[in-house]
Amino acid sequence: MGLKHNLAELIDIPKLTQWLDHNLPQLGDGPLQAELLHGGYSNVVISLNRGQQTWVMRRPPAVPPPGSEKTVLREARVLTALAGTNVPHPKCYGSCEDPEVVGSPFYIMEKVAGWSGKVIEQKVHHQAPFDQMPYEYRIPFAVVDALVALANVDYLAVGLDGFGKPDHYLERQVDRWASQLASYKERYHYAGRDLPGYALVERWLRDNVPKHARPGIIHGDIGTPNMLFADGPPARLNALVDWELSTIGDPMTDMGWFCGGLRDERAPQEIPYSVHDSRNWPTRQELARYYAAGTGRDIAQFDYYLILSRFKAGCIMEYKVAQAAAGKMDKQTGEWFARIVSDCFSSAADHIRKYC
Repeated sequence: MGLKHNLAELIDIPKLTQWLDHNLPQLGDGPLQAELLHGGYSNVVISLNRGQQTWVMRRPPAVPPPGSEKTVLREARVLTALAGTNVPHPKCYGSCEDPEVVGSPFYIMEKVAGWSGKVIEQKVHHQAPFDQMPYEYRIPFAVVDALVALANVDYLAVGLDGFGKPDHYLERQVDRWASQLASYKERYHYAGRDLPGYALVERWLRDNVPKHARPGIIHGDIGTPNMLFADGPPARLNALVDWELSTIGDPMTDMGWFCGGLRDERAPQEIPYSVHDSRNWPTRQELARYYAAGTGRDIAQFDYYLILSRFKAGCIMEYKVAQAAAGKMDKQTGEWFARIVSDCFSSAADHIRKYC
């Protein structure tokens, strides 16, 4: 399927031009030029230009997955709410709920310059010179700077009341991810498999929920592929992107997710499995202290967030194993994910035995 055919499915130039004329005249009045930048499973990214600056449209694909129309409008809402804050993010110019314009809801946002981490053969690679010391050491601090800014936003003051369910957010996490794991049996006719460490981790998480978590905005998928960094050292973050998993809950979960694959200062010689090469990065605890200094949040139970991140990742990624077992994915890929999932639960269980 060619690019023009893709665009014909995704936008109607005359209708979109009319909508832009009426809703966003500040973006120009020339002929509308469009180019498909990224055609993902959950979102499609299209560049738009009317003879001046280029901006970006995000919308679901032509055949949208369940819930994607709602998700794209949630992204627009959180980006709009972040205007005027210190959180690096693309400016949202406007959104549209009416599917009659381009076939689905969409929003228009700023096109932010910068580079992102690229996933190549299951590993994240960074642009030179940020792929070597001393420049790569600064990358995780730049990430945590953004998480500090996000955690410090008063979500009620910026209009995000009702955007999520912050009450008992952590208490719900184990049930949420355990239920997702259990659903693969019916969805993929999957018999399941033994997951050493799972039972210990599930029980420990239920018994050790932090009691005084302060709610805030969660990005939900923190990693350098979902960020745009400035060219040239030192590492500086221009924008957090891909907000489709954002909600209101405990922002420390973003820190747990990002730090889960980093070295632990209690055993700094051990290099945990991670999509990032963290050998030249700071330890989990160093970043946690940096985060605490910027937010005033209590990190006494930081181990909980690290363990929760491994539990969540294992529960999510097991669907790849189930797909392979059902013949919907090649066997080799399924075996690779099987090892990763097993490591999630076994390493989390080892963490509990050693440190908790």
